Amino acid sequence: MNSSQAGSPQRFVDTHGQLPPMWPRRTIFFANLLSLFFGNADQTRVLADEIGELDSYSNRLIPILNLLFAGPGNLLVVEREPDPDLCRYLREDLGLALPEICVLAHQDYLQLGRQLEQNPEASLQELLPGGHALAAAADRDDPGWLDGYVTDDILPRIAERMECPTISSMQASQAGNNKLQLHQFLTEQGLPTVATELAEGPDDLARCAARLQQQGYLAAVVRSQVGASGVGMLKLHDLSQPDQFPAVPEYFFHEGPCLVQGWLSPEVLGISQIRSPSTQLFLDEDQVHAFDTTEQILSGHHVHEGNESPPPYLKEQPELRAETMRQAALVGGWLHETGYRGTASIDWLVVQRESHAESDVYVCEINARVTGATYPSLLAKHFHPSGAWLLRNLRLSRPVTAKTLLNIFASRNHLFQQGRRAGVLPLNFNFGKDGLVHKGQFICVGEDTAQCHHFLTLAEQDLPGGWKADRD
Repeated sequence: MNSSQAGSPQRFVDTHGQLPPMWPRRTIFFANLLSLFFGNADQTRVLADEIGELDSYSNRLIPILNLLFAGPGNLLVVEREPDPDLCRYLREDLGLALPEICVLAHQDYLQLGRQLEQNPEASLQELLPGGHALAAAADRDDPGWLDGYVTDDILPRIAERMECPTISSMQASQAGNNKLQLHQFLTEQGLPTVATELAEGPDDLARCAARLQQQGYLAAVVRSQVGASGVGMLKLHDLSQPDQFPAVPEYFFHEGPCLVQGWLSPEVLGISQIRSPSTQLFLDEDQVHAFDTTEQILSGHHVHEGNESPPPYLKEQPELRAETMRQAALVGGWLHETGYRGTASIDWLVVQRESHAESDVYVCEINARVTGATYPSLLAKHFHPSGAWLLRNLRLSRPVTAKTLLNIFASRNHLFQQGRRAGVLPLNFNFGKDGLVHKGQFICVGEDTAQCHHFLTLAEQDLPGGWKADRD
């Protein structure tokens, strides 16, 4: 069961930076981050290997779940036990209402899915350990609605056994994260698209590269239909030397053909500058809300490392914001038509050419899930609706305990707290095998982006041994 079907009426609403009404319902939310690739096991292993400390990423949902869902009695199913000191800070210092939390490791989640498939008559109470909070939730007269980072093939099995709906269907969740389906829609609508060829397999890259080189491109990027955090993306640095192309892993073709797209950069096609804003969306049954615009912070390899809002250049370019909203209405409408519901983001490429007064605006991709920008946007606008925010993923040079880290910020009066207008808000901590914080997601909140960057500088001075920026 799912709450909405493709074809529902929808209306696009630009909220001009104000949070829209979120879900007026209770949820059981599965933080199934390792399901992002819908069963592509090889791609999932690469994600886990490259990011590290992945199981503690699910705890990013703790401070925002009760902002997304009114409840009461929301249950968050995470992959690792949350840190009690960080939860105390979120609850007592920030005054946030936290959901009920239970732990279900990813392997146990997969095992539960297999058991449900193999035992169609078994109840959750029979398949889960005694006293597990998920089994108790299944006993409620109204367990609520099921949701997750994505709706994979396991969530509907759980929902059927609990006799409750999912927010989105598996088909809608997959479609909303599929880059080829989005590209086909953009082409059909006559919206601007980056030059794209389709590679049926690794042996097809040379042909695609030759066609892009004929159009003036020096490099290209190979993109699997579903990807995240740079996984499923591979750059071809020199199109004139196909014999030097890196091997494209087979998992890139799990969903079918890959997109091979011309690499936009200042040295080609008269391009002088490229920017990467992102529009944050919330889709309910009837409307698509655009509630925040951010600038993505990308690494040298174009992997997401953070966001800031508002983009510092946007105030001086109202025509740019108008164009992103025009395209967002069309693209958001398409996403709504797939049947997807919930938070999402549209990532853009804004290209300034030397011969053009106005920028070209391209949809880069849609991420139909809670994204890395959803957390800071909801929290910052909850505490400081008219302010600015900056999110960075910081890897500590010297790992410490969560309590030590919070005390450091508090002792220097840099820790964001309820009633303040500026400061450093630790969103989540990523733990190593030693139980110490190795990395974290930190939101700097302030009156404007300059104050946010000032607090980021203070955080660098506060953290023992310093830090380095890391991928999301």
